[in-house]
Amino acid sequence: QVQLVESGGGLVQPGGSLRLSCAASGSIFSINVMGWYRQAPGKQRELVARMFSTGSTNYADSVKGRFTISRDNAKKAVFLQMNSLKPEDTAVYYCNVRELRIVGGDYWGQGTQVTVAS
Repeated sequence: QVQLVESGGGLVQPGGSLRLSCAASGSIFSINVMGWYRQAPGKQRELVARMFSTGSTNYADSVKGRFTISRDNAKKAVFLQMNSLKPEDTAVYYCNVRELRIVGGDYWGQGTQVTVAS
């Protein structure tokens, strides 16, 4: 059973930075995608950034140039460096790992709150 544990959320002023971390326990298929999603109150969950095991990445337009995703395959971890944070980045951020095979797991963390406010 795969479990994801996130850390690093909190309260930060506009223009500040935070680094989110997500560590996975259990066995994960080597071909996978690890990513971060977020959900603000009253809104749907949306993709923030994801990184495939090949190294390719995707970012939401709203975070390009400000957020950077990285991963450590040996530690089964994914990170999100968030710079120049804006109030509209306020949301619960969820870590996701999806195995890219015919019958693959799709795992979610419990979420970590990020609040950008002065």
